[in-house]
Amino acid sequence: MLDFMAIRAQLAEAYDLAPSLTLAQEMADIHARMDRVVPLPDFARYAPYIRAINRLKAEKNAVILAHNYMTPEIYHGVADVVGDSLQLAIEATKVEADTIVQCGVHFMAETSKILNPQKRVLIPDVTAGCSLAESITPEGIAEMRAKYPGAPVVSYVNTTAEVKAASDICCTSANAAQIVAALPEDTVIMTPDQYLAQNVARDVPQKHVVWWAGSCIVHEQYTAQDLRDFRAAHPQTHIIAHPECPPDVVAEADYSGSTSGIIEYVARHHPREAMLVTECSMASNIADAYPGVEFVGPCNMCPYMKKISLEKILWTLHSGTEEVTVDPDVAAKARIAVERMIALSKVAAQ
Repeated sequence: MLDFMAIRAQLAEAYDLAPSLTLAQEMADIHARMDRVVPLPDFARYAPYIRAINRLKAEKNAVILAHNYMTPEIYHGVADVVGDSLQLAIEATKVEADTIVQCGVHFMAETSKILNPQKRVLIPDVTAGCSLAESITPEGIAEMRAKYPGAPVVSYVNTTAEVKAASDICCTSANAAQIVAALPEDTVIMTPDQYLAQNVARDVPQKHVVWWAGSCIVHEQYTAQDLRDFRAAHPQTHIIAHPECPPDVVAEADYSGSTSGIIEYVARHHPREAMLVTECSMASNIADAYPGVEFVGPCNMCPYMKKISLEKILWTLHSGTEEVTVDPDVAAKARIAVERMIALSKVAAQ
């Protein structure tokens, strides 16, 4: 458990972290990427951390990979690469830096370590978990294999290294339907997200898709009635849902896709109003890139993603602690499942 009183004291001795409006104004180029959602007084609090983190990255030959659900000051202020789980997994294979700082949840850091066993992988908070990853174990995989002998196991990347190692191939929300459709078997096991699996089953009707009963605590909260009520009050709004939402929610949306797919939809259509049926930071991070789009409606926050903060990133880089390790034998098996996914995704993109 991190002692934040002690950490803050050490950081205060090592760096000038006092809020600075002058520094914030000097970093106007960074603030411009988020000024619709981060007022200048707030940015003045973040600016000293952003400066310190970016200097430390250069000194320690580190790169920051950040998920689309990170807060704007991380996403725009210190991240070197941003994206969804598939994009981050692919980018992790290209990293030349000695150290990877994973701004996301723990399974993402494990994936980076699996793909880069020789590199140091840090996560600012090792307790940043995931309800999906916590819902399935290797024993659960064995149970599904016994129930459906011969069926391949497609595990969402939102799983532990041990579960990936017990699987045949991984998938993300961006490529799940593509992965399932490409498999030769008629019956396919998907774990652990029941709603992603059900949405894939709808999109790939030629397959018999069976699933584990896990779900995301962010996306399971949305209901079809929520969307119907919102559309009735805002008929011009484009409703864009993540496929971790229940199928009846996805059915009410104008489009469903991964976080990268959501960004592509907004870029392609430039709706006057858009409701993003996903984690709250998604809209905040793209607001300045699409000034003509008003992002409206309720959203749900991921408590795990929000454990990552500028302060924790700075401490991780400063101290070199919070390192992620994966058993080499487990990593070798898990790497097969992840690399199969990446290879298939690259073939489909050609």
